[in-house]
Amino acid sequence: MEKLLGKYRDGTQYDLSCSEAMIYAANEKYGLGLTETHFKMMAPFSGGMYEGDTCGVVTGAIAVLGIVFTNQASHNSPLLKEAVIDYKTRFKELLGSQICSTLLETKKDEITGCNNIIVQGGMLLEEVISKYSRVQK
Repeated sequence: MEKLLGKYRDGTQYDLSCSEAMIYAANEKYGLGLTETHFKMMAPFSGGMYEGDTCGVVTGAIAVLGIVFTNQASHNSPLLKEAVIDYKTRFKELLGSQICSTLLETKKDEITGCNNIIVQGGMLLEEVISKYSRVQK
């Protein structure tokens, strides 16, 4: 996941936000079969929904969890709720917040921007998918 996130954040071939990079990388890693229309749905989650609110890494990861663990509807998907809460809790433990504006102040790098946040969030997404995929079987 780290390499794929780097690919979608390199700024040469792709110039994607945090939320977009998460879903593009997950699509490639997990073969989700997403289209350009699906990718466009993640655009407004960039920059904490443009207001520094919930980090796009978190919203992108939650969107991926929805694709992976939803059985027709959320109320028919008991693992989805567990996976989302687990991801959010662990993200906050790992980075201290899930609020974009806070993360920008405390974790953004002057040279690489939010890439470290995105990579850490992507690695966590891998862990959560792996954990709940084993439970689902």
